[in-house]
Amino acid sequence: MDINKPVFSYDEFYEWTKELVKAGKTSGENQTEVLADFTALNKRRMRRLNKTIKIKPELLKLLENIKQPQHWMVITEAWCGDSAQSLPVIGKMAAAAKNVKLSVVLRDENPKLIEKHHTNGSKSIPKLVAFNEAGDELFSWGPRPAPAQELLMNWKKEPQGRNWEEFEKELHTWYAKDKTNTIQQEFISLLSHI
Repeated sequence: MDINKPVFSYDEFYEWTKELVKAGKTSGENQTEVLADFTALNKRRMRRLNKTIKIKPELLKLLENIKQPQHWMVITEAWCGDSAQSLPVIGKMAAAAKNVKLSVVLRDENPKLIEKHHTNGSKSIPKLVAFNEAGDELFSWGPRPAPAQELLMNWKKEPQGRNWEEFEKELHTWYAKDKTNTIQQEFISLLSHI
């Protein structure tokens, strides 16, 4: 894997996001006020999830029972709202598994990497790709839990007069009500089959 720096652990990414917010910035070259505001909102989302996530016992058992080392790589950016809702869960899962190493890399710094891991032909993030020690891909996940992806696809097909801001409120309301249950169930399914 040819990865451009920086490469973060989850905790390092969270701390870096806090520094970006202090500076009124975001990740990447596209430094706009809107993206900086999204980054600040995402910092608050991550902080809340860092405090409240409880890993389901069934998932915890699967994570603890991973025998062969795995490298989980999450491709993301600090301004991505879906990432702020999912990355804290992924970070907590990786921390619970002694044989999982988590690396967080930036999409825009790694164009070749994201080109290999499109979702429906797009560079959607976050995207988690898991590898074994030999560098073989074990599984991928992302850019959002299946029901959230369905919400997005339905909105794109039939916006019903809702603009992006209205849709985003609907999407993040779904995340708040779901309380990370769906992503955890999806990882139970993924880890049960490898």
